[in-house]
Amino acid sequence: MIHSQELPRIMVAPTGARRTKADHPSLPMTADEIVGTAAACFAAGADAIHAHVRDAEGGHSLDIGLYADLVSRLRERVPDMLVQISTEAVGIYTPEEQIALVRALKPAFVSVALREIFPEGGDEARAVDFYSGCKSEGISVQHILYDAVDVLRLAEFQAPHLTSTSRLSVIYVLGRYAVDQESSPQDLEPFLDAALQFSQPPDWMVCAFGRGETDCLAAALAAGGKVRVGFENSFWHRDGRIASSNAERVATIREIADRMQEGRRA
Repeated sequence: MIHSQELPRIMVAPTGARRTKADHPSLPMTADEIVGTAAACFAAGADAIHAHVRDAEGGHSLDIGLYADLVSRLRERVPDMLVQISTEAVGIYTPEEQIALVRALKPAFVSVALREIFPEGGDEARAVDFYSGCKSEGISVQHILYDAVDVLRLAEFQAPHLTSTSRLSVIYVLGRYAVDQESSPQDLEPFLDAALQFSQPPDWMVCAFGRGETDCLAAALAAGGKVRVGFENSFWHRDGRIASSNAERVATIREIADRMQEGRRA
């Protein structure tokens, strides 16, 4: 019942829902800035963009018109870059509003937090209907999982409801609820252990908060996963320097990924 496509190797998350230019002057917030950043990140080695939109005051938004405009402009400027939209609630939007965005926009690719669309004790029938609708519309869904409990819940839900010939697409979020939102490579292990409960191995990706982002993404690549990098989660290089741009962070991770790939071929 769930439609999924093979994940790109490197995705950039340049904006997020919370940070502003007060956090980093090069964080893109307007549509023009996001499109320009996407083009630079594609040139630096990102295969896809995880896109958020902001309202006129710079606040997080799930406005259908804003998303439609951004997706159209991204497809025109970087046609070979996969565009994924976010449905993040940020404590503002209800599951019904998140679902309404997806149904109206019909994006090719969307990220959905399991605990937001289908919270503990939530409406299972609504979740099943949502995923069935994505399947029928050809919408690829990436499941955002924040801890091993989320992984086990998705594995349990998948058994009766998400059976499919395509691979389940997931992203493991490291450090989101850790002290000071700092992650470490060891945070990945509980996710991978819990993922053994899936009926078949998922197509998995990792994003990581804070100064440990580079080491976490390198660990994910070494373990056979894919990665999401960018200012939504971190500004820092491995040596503690603050990156000048999203493209600089993408280039750093692309170099690590390419080096690993060359090592496997040798």
